[in-house]
Amino acid sequence: MLIRIAAVLISALLSASALAQYPNRPITLLVPYAPGPTDTVARIMAQAMTKPIGTTFVVENRPSNGGILAPELLTKANPDGYTILIHHIGMATTPALYRQLRFKPLEDFEYIGLINEVPMTLIGRANLPPSNLKDLLTYIKANSAKMSLANAGIGAASHLCGMLFQSAIQVDLLTVPYKGTGPAMNDLLGGQVDFMCDQTTSTTAQIKAGKVKVYGVTTLKRVASLPEVPTLDEQGLKGFNIAIWHGFYAPKGTPKPVIDKLSAALQEGLKDPLVKTRFNELGTDPVDPKRGTPEALRSHLKAEMEKWAPIIKAAGVYAD
Repeated sequence: MLIRIAAVLISALLSASALAQYPNRPITLLVPYAPGPTDTVARIMAQAMTKPIGTTFVVENRPSNGGILAPELLTKANPDGYTILIHHIGMATTPALYRQLRFKPLEDFEYIGLINEVPMTLIGRANLPPSNLKDLLTYIKANSAKMSLANAGIGAASHLCGMLFQSAIQVDLLTVPYKGTGPAMNDLLGGQVDFMCDQTTSTTAQIKAGKVKVYGVTTLKRVASLPEVPTLDEQGLKGFNIAIWHGFYAPKGTPKPVIDKLSAALQEGLKDPLVKTRFNELGTDPVDPKRGTPEALRSHLKAEMEKWAPIIKAAGVYAD
């Protein structure tokens, strides 16, 4: 009996010592997509959080359709704070999209905090005839059987925006899913597809370079980095509003002191002037550091799940 008690005490002391020393090696940051918008946000924040957390981050891309592989891997990771995940709005939509999902967003993770909210833009290939949204809508209705709408895969931000756009204009289009934003953008630039809706983090540079046509911003306010581009709402698609957000997650059971350290590092990173500069260049902004908390992320995730479930159900879109 005494030996058992001593073993428990020693284990507790060792655990306390490990927590006090956390982190003492690099932290793996899982990214659920190939290089693209989410990967860019991950690398910016990894750099900004290195000093406040006291170690480096190793970014590991684990792409898959819908970005579901990385969260699955996180559920199997050791809950010691050395493996975390970045994910976007897809964390809120996968339960409605996938009949068989091997994780539950509101039950299987610990939450670290929100990172940013990213507007999106509706863009077309450079030689698409319409030059504004009004003409685009007329063109789409006259050529709907021939128009192709690209996205980065089922459940991706571009897929969600595309669904909302089709619902708003009441037209069904040929959608072309890709394995990531990069391949979709490449085919749009090459003229193999007609248009797509994607985050400003991946479209701003192409818009400014004149490589694509832009038809509007998806949020209710214009984007500071693209002030001349009107919103879809102000052009007649009243109430059209979608922004893509990112958050950090940890495995279920990660000790609270570890989560607190990660959240504190995130909040410090969000204050970094370089982060704001880099994000602004991409057409986004970091959230207020007060939202870089576990409570803020969980609350936002829950609200987004409740928002998107009926939209996805009405669209009748499912992934196996």
